[in-house]
Amino acid sequence: MCNTDSAGTISSRHFDMGSRTKVEVCEIRDVTKDVRPPDLPPNVVHLWRLSLQTVADNQESCYELLSLDERDKALRYRVERPRSEFVMTRSALRSLVAHYLGSSPQMVRFRYTEHGKPILDGATGLQFNVSHTEGLALLAFACGRDLGVDVEKLHSTTDVRKLAERFFSIQEREELGKLEGEDLHAAFLRCWTRKEAYIKARGEGLSLPLDQFDVSIAPDEQNALLATRPVAEEAKWWTVCNVHVGVGYAAALAYGEELSRKE
Repeated sequence: MCNTDSAGTISSRHFDMGSRTKVEVCEIRDVTKDVRPPDLPPNVVHLWRLSLQTVADNQESCYELLSLDERDKALRYRVERPRSEFVMTRSALRSLVAHYLGSSPQMVRFRYTEHGKPILDGATGLQFNVSHTEGLALLAFACGRDLGVDVEKLHSTTDVRKLAERFFSIQEREELGKLEGEDLHAAFLRCWTRKEAYIKARGEGLSLPLDQFDVSIAPDEQNALLATRPVAEEAKWWTVCNVHVGVGYAAALAYGEELSRKE
């Protein structure tokens, strides 16, 4: 499945873990440099990153790609940077989806699950997930398998022990309790992004409590999902691993077995 090096980053190699399908997670592409996505065959995950540092230059043209409801949502942001980052991220998503489908960005139609996860309107088989934080967006695409990504910016001032006590499982809190300083903050962000990516892949939102499954906080896990509760069998359908997006950020990808295999 996902291959990680000593830093826990994804490379474009294949791994077969037990009876699971071999999946190739490709190296991250830059949205601003690679305009057209390559073909997306089965058992491949494409990752894209988008720098949101210079949002003002392209914001007007990106805004034109959005649907009416997306424009309304953008206007509801009261602060400029979050509004600009939403516009840039959603326009990049539309452009990439359009290339994958051989369509135009304006023709792409999204709908939302009962827990708010955006999916494509229509039986295309293309699955995607998006996350953005201060200055950076991460997008993932695959055919016929659920996906989740999360990216977070590191903030050393955050009281991570307090957050862990509130949200994390007993095992995760015990492991974090062995760490201090920068190691603690880095491990907390690894744990947080892995858990968020898994929840987003499942599409269940906060109806799936963060303490109902365990992930590893170690940096070098090929699959960081350790256990799921109350149904232990759920863990066999999912893979969770790091994505290296640059200094100052933590990110993770979660993906499931092919949807046809899970039915």
